[in-house]
Amino acid sequence: MPFLTTLLILIVTARLLGQLFSRINQPAIIGEMLAGVILGPSLFNLISPTPALSGISEFAVFLIVLSAGLEMNFKEVIDSMRGKGAVIALLGFLLPLSGGILVGVGFGLDVSRTIFLGLCVSITALPVTISILQSFKLLDSTIARFSIATAIFNDIAALLVLGVILNLPEQKSYQAVGSAIFHASWKLILLMALILAVSLLIKKAIEKGIHIDLLSEKLVHFIGNEALFGLLLLLVLVFGSVSSALGFHFVIGAFFGALLIDRTFFLPSRYKELELTLSSITGGFLAPVFFAYLGLEFKVQIIDSFWFVAVVLAVSIATKILAGWLGGRLIGLSKSDALGIGFILNGRGVMELVIASIAYERGFIGQDLFSVLVLMGVVTTLITPLMFRKWVLPHLAHPARTIGINVQKDNTD
Repeated sequence: MPFLTTLLILIVTARLLGQLFSRINQPAIIGEMLAGVILGPSLFNLISPTPALSGISEFAVFLIVLSAGLEMNFKEVIDSMRGKGAVIALLGFLLPLSGGILVGVGFGLDVSRTIFLGLCVSITALPVTISILQSFKLLDSTIARFSIATAIFNDIAALLVLGVILNLPEQKSYQAVGSAIFHASWKLILLMALILAVSLLIKKAIEKGIHIDLLSEKLVHFIGNEALFGLLLLLVLVFGSVSSALGFHFVIGAFFGALLIDRTFFLPSRYKELELTLSSITGGFLAPVFFAYLGLEFKVQIIDSFWFVAVVLAVSIATKILAGWLGGRLIGLSKSDALGIGFILNGRGVMELVIASIAYERGFIGQDLFSVLVLMGVVTTLITPLMFRKWVLPHLAHPARTIGINVQKDNTD
């Protein structure tokens, strides 16, 4: 069918199922993902993933990350990846990675498939993490602080390993492997240096008495509020593009670019308009397409080993929850916060699919393992908000408490 008709059916179905799940006190993203499963190859086969839908989905990820980044404080997120936060970040990556590798070895997979299985199990999808936390209004909580920091660390670590693997030569001598690791490492250092340099420039400008909020207001009077929104998108796109050009996923750069833009850079009324614009475009149109697209990627017919699927799912879920809970308890968090971090880290979604699709396109894995990895990404993303709502949310005395990432208040508060 024509692309616009396909898009219309996908959006309407995703919105309807999303609203249905909202009415029964469940996150809308579950219904939106189920819309893709129902319409896709797994059930009615009315819609298949296409490059056009993939492009819209990627833009949706960009806006979801932009919206969340604007609400968070750059310093708090960076600090959470140091000290105590590093404990959860390392456990959240190494424990699932080890579990995935052990599953691959146990089922007799070759080296490349075993490594990619481990990488996909170790992923925590940043956009999915942010969306779930937003749906529960917990972006300003301790759980959000450590979950998002761990998701960022996990994604960067997995993509760094991926970059090394993709750059390995045919003959894997120690010298060649060392050279590949060196090239991937300096690219990551370059990206982090750019982000920190821009952060330092902004800090120095504020210290010298430059009122960025007044500059943005002058821009509004000169070019209009819509154009200011466009410049904001352009700035964040620059960071995303640099991240992508260096071989990492554009979400990593885009998120840090959005983090650098503080809400105090705008007058309160302007920021409210910006929030409304982002909410209308993202929540009303693009986000449902993104989550429905995840459901479209799933093809149940190709999966032929029930036990392999069951073990992959069990290990991927158990290791993430255990890593978050254990890390949280080691740094002194409450049982509910530690368990909440473990559940949130379980959502994989788009980042895991990115790793799996690259591995499949490059011939590192076959379509059978690719389908299992897609199933794992869809199932873990679907059950994450359900588990969080049932076993964590009732035990949080103040769901909107501001212990972790500081959400800054408007000047009118």
